Amino acid sequence: MKIDLKNLDSTIEEIFIFAAMIQNWYGKDFRLGMLGGGQLGRMFIQESMNYDVQVHCLDPAREAPCAHLATTFTVGSLQDFDTVYNFGKDKDLITIEIENVNIEALEKLESEGIKVCPQPRTLRIIKDKGLQKEFYAQNDLPTAPFQLYAHASEVKANEKAPFVQKLRTGGYDGKGVQVIKSEADFGNLFDAPNIVETLIPFDKELSVIVARNEKGETISYPTVECEFNPEANLVEFLFSPAQISPEIEAQAQKVALDVVNKLDFIGILAVELFLTKEGEILINEIAPRPHNSGHHTIEGNITSQFEQHMRSILNLPLGATDIIKPSVMINVLGEKGYEGKAWYEGLEKMMAIPGVHAHLYGKQKTKSFRKMGHVTVCHNDLQKAKEKARDVLGFLKVKSH
Repeated sequence: MKIDLKNLDSTIEEIFIFAAMIQNWYGKDFRLGMLGGGQLGRMFIQESMNYDVQVHCLDPAREAPCAHLATTFTVGSLQDFDTVYNFGKDKDLITIEIENVNIEALEKLESEGIKVCPQPRTLRIIKDKGLQKEFYAQNDLPTAPFQLYAHASEVKANEKAPFVQKLRTGGYDGKGVQVIKSEADFGNLFDAPNIVETLIPFDKELSVIVARNEKGETISYPTVECEFNPEANLVEFLFSPAQISPEIEAQAQKVALDVVNKLDFIGILAVELFLTKEGEILINEIAPRPHNSGHHTIEGNITSQFEQHMRSILNLPLGATDIIKPSVMINVLGEKGYEGKAWYEGLEKMMAIPGVHAHLYGKQKTKSFRKMGHVTVCHNDLQKAKEKARDVLGFLKVKSH
């Protein structure tokens, strides 16, 4: 490269552009920062290692699942502006594995030239379920009717049970969501900014994982079906592919692609859906990161959702999403009534079953309904995979010493 000393300012700018062009997205010289060090980050790092992508994590928990896998691990608050800003300012790219992060710090980093994926403006919408719902309404995306409220007193004055109430921010893993069945439940109303949704008598809960890179290329995974644990309000089983008609599959795929494109989103997005008894697809909510409803892709699909997230935020070619084998995913939850050092009962018995794959998240302590891992069962016959999965659920228990 020839340096023009008479026009030094423009030459320096050209040098920076040239350096950016030749910088690799792999190896120790490229610093990918991740906000959050939980199990999603752990599985992301496990896939990123295959491409020598160096991941640096920030998490408030010293013994988070990513602590011993990340290239560097920083203990600190994800909500504190200075902590997030100082963590991010020496990174080439910032991503997340949890939505509850300081958006203002990410916006400042982005304004200073640091790439943030998903983009802060999309995180601001998704982090607040009220803004999510308004986004759907403004963009003609199908969702259940809703109202926004600031306090429980407003809900009592305006709503009649039954309905669904959701906290606008801070909810996760089934927390911050409740069904108000009758006026007798009004004493349990969330007294904080919330959404009230019409209670939809749905036939199935579905999910589509979709990825989009900076070039605007998109790809989605076949629709999956979720079965929930009613007590914990967490996914207990996931079935891939969903047992739905080709017409419903096409409708679910269209809705997911519409969402990711209208958001102008970069990264991987989980689009959780209701299939109503009338055959209509409605958006429940979305998650701007790898998601519980995509864990089966590690063994069940050609490209895992974690590798796909890496590909999309680095603006790389997106991977094929074809199903290798039908699969069932089981969330491994802490057994009710147990708290302390985790002990896995039945793990060796599970390992003796062909087609069964365990993923333990490295959490040393268990408690009731805590996500401790997941198991994926693959089989050419989905019905046989379901039978194996229900058998595993019956004997694999997370207890404590």
